[in-house]
Amino acid sequence: MPANESEGNVGPVDATKVPRFAGLPTFARLPRREDVDRCDVAVLGMPFDSGTSYRPGARFGPESIRAGSRLLRPYNPGLDVSPFETLQVADAGDLAINPFSIDDAITDIENGLEHVLQTSTRVITLGGDHTIALPILRVLNRRHGPIAVVHFDAHLDTWDTYFGARITHGTPFRRASEEGLLARGNCIHLGIRGPLYDRLDLSRDSDLGFMVRPASAMGEVHHDQILAEIRHRVGSWPVYVSVDIDVLDPGFAPGTGTPEPGGLTSRELLGLLRGLTGLPIIGADVVEVAPAYDHAEITALAAAHVTYELISLMALQADVPL
Repeated sequence: MPANESEGNVGPVDATKVPRFAGLPTFARLPRREDVDRCDVAVLGMPFDSGTSYRPGARFGPESIRAGSRLLRPYNPGLDVSPFETLQVADAGDLAINPFSIDDAITDIENGLEHVLQTSTRVITLGGDHTIALPILRVLNRRHGPIAVVHFDAHLDTWDTYFGARITHGTPFRRASEEGLLARGNCIHLGIRGPLYDRLDLSRDSDLGFMVRPASAMGEVHHDQILAEIRHRVGSWPVYVSVDIDVLDPGFAPGTGTPEPGGLTSRELLGLLRGLTGLPIIGADVVEVAPAYDHAEITALAAAHVTYELISLMALQADVPL
């Protein structure tokens, strides 16, 4: 059983009593969902990558991120919060998702997430490829109404089809916008870069209700200006934070399916996430970690820290009604 308890919360295993390389392989060595009687934030794996268009392997992302999280510690000095004391966080394991049918997989994800949210207030998802964002947004929209998406990614993910398929890792936010799941005009992409299929990709993306802050421009302004843009853009809508790990430059995240040079550093991404304090975050994902292409757990470590920052942000809004 996990060792640390504070204010009724069961925290991670104490690293001074059990070495970090031992014990249950849960995220940050937190308790399993079945080992606690309540849960403020569930960390849920979605090992699915049948929507990828280039390198496969993100189905192994959840276990890789969990392995990269073993070095995380209970106190976050960047945000001055001990998230596992403030919130009961638990690892809800992985959903069983059909690897052969995207349509069936979408149903599996929706049903599985609905089940987890029956006993957990919020969920942070470990992907898996970015296809999973669509069923997640469907479930959250049913609970919260239109959602403002803060999307960190090298790619827009608002394309229409790929080989005739309407649901892939490159289309989730187009489908979400078309289905009325999003607060149209209140969503933003950050870190976009690389070649596009067509000049019209950007105008079509804007028509779907997104604003683009490209990676090239992010290095020209101070973080405070970018964060002000994000806050102005999302307004008071419920916020979903989606982090495709390829928003990072391949030098900081080589283990991903569609790498693009010229991305953010891990320090820049973590700093931007810390600046999202106060936003009403109802859920989040960290996706597209493909460990077969990783080196020395560089990508897994970055993804684990991103997840930790997202949990910390939720801890700072623990008293905000959802």
